[in-house]
Amino acid sequence: SFSAAISACEKGREWEKALHLFNAMMRSGVALDAIIFNSVISACGKGNEWEKALLSLTMMTQQSMELNTITCSATISACEKGNEWEKALQFLGFMMQKALESNTITCSAAISACEKAGKWEQALELFSVMVQNDVETNIITC
Repeated sequence: SFSAAISACEKGREWEKALHLFNAMMRSGVALDAIIFNSVISACGKGNEWEKALLSLTMMTQQSMELNTITCSATISACEKGNEWEKALQFLGFMMQKALESNTITCSAAISACEKAGKWEQALELFSVMVQNDVETNIITC
């Protein structure tokens, strides 16, 4: 299926092939779901194509699909890999606004984005928020 193929491309870091399959799905009228969008967003992020990840996110919202923790985590990770720390923090704020649960992966990506940009104050603040909200920390966040 298209979904399995896109997921395989994402895991293999083949973002261009994932987008090609995604576009083929759209042209053929196959129903798109959050899992497919999440895989495309993640594939783009792994390929350092944060702008394409955000475009996919925009398409997802235009189709009135609900964003979830996985979607937002993939988007924050894409921003982190693209050195877009401010956008990563914006999405983390969006998650809080929409009462979406942030997890270790989400927070670690946002902290990493701040760290890469030399924004240690923001990274420490995020870590403090994680501890206050009982979000599990790991070796990456510490």
